[in-house]
Amino acid sequence: MTGARLSAKTRYMLGMVVDATGAGMYLPLSLLYFHHVTGLPLTQVGTLMTAAAVIGLVSNPAAGVLIDRFGARAVVTGGYLLRAAGFCTYPLVDNGVSMFAVILLVALGDTSYPPAIQSFIAEFVRGTERDKLLAAQRSLRNAGLGVGGLIAGAVLALGSDAFYYVIVFCTAAGYVLAAVCFGSIPIPRTAPDSAAPRVSRKGGYRLVARNRPFLALTLLNVPTAFGYTVLAVGIPAYVTQDLGASTSLVGVLYAVNTVGIALLQIPVTRALVAFRRTRAVALGAAVFASSFVVFAALAGVGDKSVVLVGVFVATALFTAGELMHGATASALCAQAAPEETRGRHLAVYQLSWAVPSALAPAVLTALLTLSPTAMWVVLAAGATVSALGVLRLEPRLPQEAVHPRPRPEPQPQPQPEPQPQPAQGPSAEPART
Repeated sequence: MTGARLSAKTRYMLGMVVDATGAGMYLPLSLLYFHHVTGLPLTQVGTLMTAAAVIGLVSNPAAGVLIDRFGARAVVTGGYLLRAAGFCTYPLVDNGVSMFAVILLVALGDTSYPPAIQSFIAEFVRGTERDKLLAAQRSLRNAGLGVGGLIAGAVLALGSDAFYYVIVFCTAAGYVLAAVCFGSIPIPRTAPDSAAPRVSRKGGYRLVARNRPFLALTLLNVPTAFGYTVLAVGIPAYVTQDLGASTSLVGVLYAVNTVGIALLQIPVTRALVAFRRTRAVALGAAVFASSFVVFAALAGVGDKSVVLVGVFVATALFTAGELMHGATASALCAQAAPEETRGRHLAVYQLSWAVPSALAPAVLTALLTLSPTAMWVVLAAGATVSALGVLRLEPRLPQEAVHPRPRPEPQPQPQPEPQPQPAQGPSAEPART
């Protein structure tokens, strides 16, 4: 690789670490911060934050159009600056109305980020390098979130209310620095392939609606995306209320997942690039399903020591499924989207993550209330359907999306040289009658 390419990747990773560290400082304290500065009850703060996040989903389709028109780099940097501006106004919040306004501003930047960053990656790395970069991104983001959380805890341990504002301004500064890092990455210009069919940029999201294989890939991701949410929503309630474990165990399980992703994502993805992306995504979903089956089975186990071992086994399986599915699924969908309308395609695909994240608290808690095992059975069935569906969809997806490494072109077989024919004289002519 060239030095320029290495420099671009270094800047990308630096921006990602700064972003994740700042987010890790603030995310654990988001509810507490607004409760502290406004005096509003936690339930009201949570309702306002959810409402802003749902309304912020409108920026997803808008981001797709902006990406296709102005490029992913412009949308990524613009989203960072928008969030930085929102965080700079946090200290001005003193009531519910102003709180909703600034949270909505940040939510618009948050929702535009996933399709923009995936399109951006697709613009400056290709093939197996895309899978490896996405793996490194997931690993560094998990590490950055953890470090940010530790920093926030240490700062707040000093016991001064002013440190709430310190954390907010540090998060804003992190977004600005990330914008600088990403904005300085050069995008290589590639010559258009005259043999490849061109796709018109006109037609809005009707172009995406006509791409049936991509829509199928998006819909098949919804059950798996619901599975991802159990770490924050389903597992804490199930482990503490239905299995009778201590609250401290939830933090340990979260640490197992976070550390596992940080340490193993890169080597796992390096191993998976030798296989079809669809097979790796399907295997990850199948491992998710096995994890949910183990969680469901624990509800009928009375021995506390067996339950404890089973919870760790199920969490390890969940982490393994995430390692196989996460980065590979992102690379698969980014490559499956046509280059000319990649922004709009990835904006639609990101709805398969955003909608389950928004609905998960209500849906999963309702299933847990119905039965301790209902949630896990539904999630296991959904992940199984997703795995089988991706395998069936494989022949309809672009080959360059399915195969991380370009398939070797078949070599033409050498044609045997024609043998000279002996000259035929008049005697060789057939007899005339």
